[in-house]
Amino acid sequence: MKFASIDIGSNAVRLLFCNVYEDNGKAVFKKAELIRIPLRLGDDAFLRKRISRKKADRLVTTMKAFKHLISVHDVIAYRACATAALREATNSEDIIKRIRKEAHLPVTVIDGKTEASIIYANHAEENLAHDASYMYIDIGGGSTEITLIDNGKQVASKSFNVGTILLLYNRVEKKYWLEFRQWVKDVSANRQPITAIGSGGNINKLYKMSDKKGNKPLSYKRLKLITAKIESYTTKDRIKILGLNPDRADVIVPAAKILLAIMKSAKIQKIAVPEIGLSDGIVRGLYEEYKKKK
Repeated sequence: MKFASIDIGSNAVRLLFCNVYEDNGKAVFKKAELIRIPLRLGDDAFLRKRISRKKADRLVTTMKAFKHLISVHDVIAYRACATAALREATNSEDIIKRIRKEAHLPVTVIDGKTEASIIYANHAEENLAHDASYMYIDIGGGSTEITLIDNGKQVASKSFNVGTILLLYNRVEKKYWLEFRQWVKDVSANRQPITAIGSGGNINKLYKMSDKKGNKPLSYKRLKLITAKIESYTTKDRIKILGLNPDRADVIVPAAKILLAIMKSAKIQKIAVPEIGLSDGIVRGLYEEYKKKK
């Protein structure tokens, strides 16, 4: 069985194809292909509250291409979700209508709470110790979703308007930043030790730059050293010397600072990075719907 999901994010747009196998009654999810287009819709949405005609055209063209690929792959089901950038843009409704009309592809703009619940649907904590606490952290361009799991139960979940693009352009007020950190501190109190589970392109890249092997957790101390190293380079040299993509080079440090702030506030010493995200959660939801209908 094959399913597809589209994640229209603030930094990039992703199309995921995922094969699902059933083994002794348990579903096994295997990523078949991931296509990423760095549109940076957040630059328009967060600074001007409106997606420009040029970027809207590029998004529609991308959706047309994605729809053709979905048809070629002959998937059982697919879903397209948009997050913070289209939540903020005043012309998002017009853009979604264009996508539906020109690309014949329906798009749903989801709120932060829904986004967090879809990411949590991946249940990465199932492969870790069951008698511990875990904090799901997904950092995007316009928002950060946090879900706290304690003894296998979700005890807190919230979406914050704290994202890499917002931080890059100093659009996160100090008061809001302090409230964000205080919430993390409050919900994590008396629940140590907590292990973080991170998702999002920047977190995945930070993990790869740590040279960790075999899905071993990344320590807070190591993450801090990696961040300091990246920050010591100019954006140009991050591309030239560190090999970062242009659309990643400027936002990876804000992402690291958000992650470090969360880990420090919650007294988290290590983070697991299973390379899951919104796209994977959408696929899991599609599979569950398919099973119910079947």
